[in-house]
Amino acid sequence: MNFENIHNYYEKLVFERLQDEVAEKQGITDEDLLEDVACVALNRLPTRYVRYDVDTAFFMSDEERQHMEIQVAAAVDAALEYVQQNGLLHEAG
Repeated sequence: MNFENIHNYYEKLVFERLQDEVAEKQGITDEDLLEDVACVALNRLPTRYVRYDVDTAFFMSDEERQHMEIQVAAAVDAALEYVQQNGLLHEAG
């Protein structure tokens, strides 16, 4: 059996938000910090396991898509603030 196609749909949304809003617009490029932010943000979001992103996006309503984008933006913003205030998580572990 091969389960490599199965993943959490929110991962893509969080990674895109980090790239577009945090790395590019805010100039934050510390990969360790961004990975910590991604982990914290994903832990704040529900899981939505899928095989193919394109199928999920196609069958999702505009309202549902907007709701997910709002959730992701809030989770990433809160995670970034948390990680910046508390230091990198991998150093504390």
